[in-house]
Amino acid sequence: MAVRSIDLKVIVGLGNPGSKYTETRHNAGFWFIEEVARRYSATFRPEKKFHGEVAKISLEGSDIWLLKPATFMNRSGLATQSLLSFYRIAADQCLVAHDEIDLPPGTAKLKSGGGHGGHNGLRDIISQLGTKDFYRLRIGVGHPGNKDQVVDYVLHKASRDEQTLIDQDIDDAASVMPELASGALEQAMQKLHSK
Repeated sequence: MAVRSIDLKVIVGLGNPGSKYTETRHNAGFWFIEEVARRYSATFRPEKKFHGEVAKISLEGSDIWLLKPATFMNRSGLATQSLLSFYRIAADQCLVAHDEIDLPPGTAKLKSGGGHGGHNGLRDIISQLGTKDFYRLRIGVGHPGNKDQVVDYVLHKASRDEQTLIDQDIDDAASVMPELASGALEQAMQKLHSK
């Protein structure tokens, strides 16, 4: 099997803007991208034309844009498409970090392509980009056990124990950034998925 590689140019962290959402499970994508920015000494600045906040890091000889949409979750595609279009970045050069209810806290997974799984942020990005062919970092936040409770669940804080596990996932995922930046997708996956 050929080793898959990634030509990473942008990471989009999904979340909802505003202080009332800061600590909610749905903002796990924001938490990840903020950790990456912190590790590589990048500062986010508002950018109206991208409908969000952007920062740029240099890693393994590559410049990588970090984007936090300032739209609400269900309009995440507007910000994503605006930045990709402006810099002529292809969808498969994009990694979207998001909360994942189908994974328990303590689990983070990288994947290529796929559907939206009911995630409104992914649904809008797929709609705006016209493709499912982008990479995802799925940060496990657990499931409430009943699909009717999902919306309420993701818009609330995790328990202290769950938050500790989610924070560890984010730390683990941020630690594979050098592999992702150098294009070594399989290596990044093996390192992250074996944790």
